[in-house]
Amino acid sequence: MSEQTETAPGAQRFIPPRADTIDELRTAAAACQGCELYRDASQTVFGRGGADARVVLVGEQPGDLEDQKGLPFVGPAGRVLRRAVDDAGLDPTRLYLTNTVKHFRFELRGRRRIHQTPDRVHITACRPWLVAEFARLRPEIVVALGATAAKALLGPAFRVTRQRGELLPWPASAQHPEDFTRVPVDSAGRVADAPPARLLATIHPSAVLRADNQEIAYQGLVADLTVAARALTG
Repeated sequence: MSEQTETAPGAQRFIPPRADTIDELRTAAAACQGCELYRDASQTVFGRGGADARVVLVGEQPGDLEDQKGLPFVGPAGRVLRRAVDDAGLDPTRLYLTNTVKHFRFELRGRRRIHQTPDRVHITACRPWLVAEFARLRPEIVVALGATAAKALLGPAFRVTRQRGELLPWPASAQHPEDFTRVPVDSAGRVADAPPARLLATIHPSAVLRADNQEIAYQGLVADLTVAARALTG
């Protein structure tokens, strides 16, 4: 695994200025070298789901299986999330799933690739992709899964343990709401105000797998997602 860098050029220069769709962003992200993580990861793991998603779920970073398959939330934590989504009554066809960091950060132990939490430099470098995704989505609800996602969206002072399951105004509650307030309308460069939405933070589904009592942790995740489901209009 490459040594951590203290600075990174960032993803901004890899984002096509006239990319109108999520698919165009996904294609461009495959060539991203905004931080050093691209060197050891198998591929960029971009978000998946339709631009008409009512709920956007933001996690931390891809894991080992996600890195191999190129899709977010297809590993063990993804299976927990899919079950929780069903139990909470969310429509899986109207979800958009993505991560704060798009490359897998790990350390090698023998042949095993062990997850390492991304550092602030990686979150900052990858942030332009997250902003670009939100600019092409119009969610009613944003769900931050875990501390990394919550801090990336809401700032380093936010604590999931204190405010999990609480509906906050979005993008007003963002650390930098101006990044999410104006969204493009067309390729001519016209913009409009983003429709008001709400954000809810909860644990990452991988926390369920690590919990001493997995059933209690799982039910807490479902309860939080149920708050999100009930907040949807109609």
